[in-house]
Amino acid sequence: MYTLLKKEMSSFFSSITGYVVIIVFLLINSMFIWIFPGSNNVLDSGYASLDALFVISPWIFLFLVPAITMRMFTDEKKSGTIETLFTRPITDLKIVSAKSLAAFILVLFSLLPTLIYFFSVYKLGNPVGSIDIGGTWGSYIGLFFLAAIYISIGIFASSITDNQIVAFIIGMFLCFIMFMGFDYLSELAVFSKIDNSIINLGINEHYKSLSRGVVDSRDILYFISVAVIFTLLTKLVLQSRKW
Repeated sequence: MYTLLKKEMSSFFSSITGYVVIIVFLLINSMFIWIFPGSNNVLDSGYASLDALFVISPWIFLFLVPAITMRMFTDEKKSGTIETLFTRPITDLKIVSAKSLAAFILVLFSLLPTLIYFFSVYKLGNPVGSIDIGGTWGSYIGLFFLAAIYISIGIFASSITDNQIVAFIIGMFLCFIMFMGFDYLSELAVFSKIDNSIINLGINEHYKSLSRGVVDSRDILYFISVAVIFTLLTKLVLQSRKW
């Protein structure tokens, strides 16, 4: 598993992919937080808050994460190395886990520089340090878990096709459905009596809960459960080659 993880990480940073993901993520967030005028701009809002980062990032990840994961299995299928991969003394679950962990590490690398934003806003506060630290760290935790779900969905999408573009579109669509789809579905009149239950099926409600600084075990369990479900679905797709 470590060898496969190392291979995946090497493929990210030996090409332009890893660097582009990190630069694009930081550039878009920086433009909205520090440059573009409006309520998201820290200097314009008058509040020591990083809320803009945690509002914008899920939407950026909606595009970037499927772009990272779309090649995870499609490349293996096109190059024919997937058969070699399956002959190695490693289980399907470990293969999926290694690829997921590699993608998560890349996402983590893109988030680490945003700690500079936190330090800057912390110092800009009046008085210094007036930022909601609990809410900020809760939002970071929520963003980590949200990325984990996006990654598991993206890798699943990559496992069911041998075309990168198709994998990207399917991954992005499923991520959007899980993030906001249930919120829109709950607004339909036919679901008015169970709207709260439907909302709780989506990522957004649990992500907002963590963003308030309340680390509820139910929210953590939700994120882990959804990520595990898509990981097992990917494992099932890989096992289907033996049927």
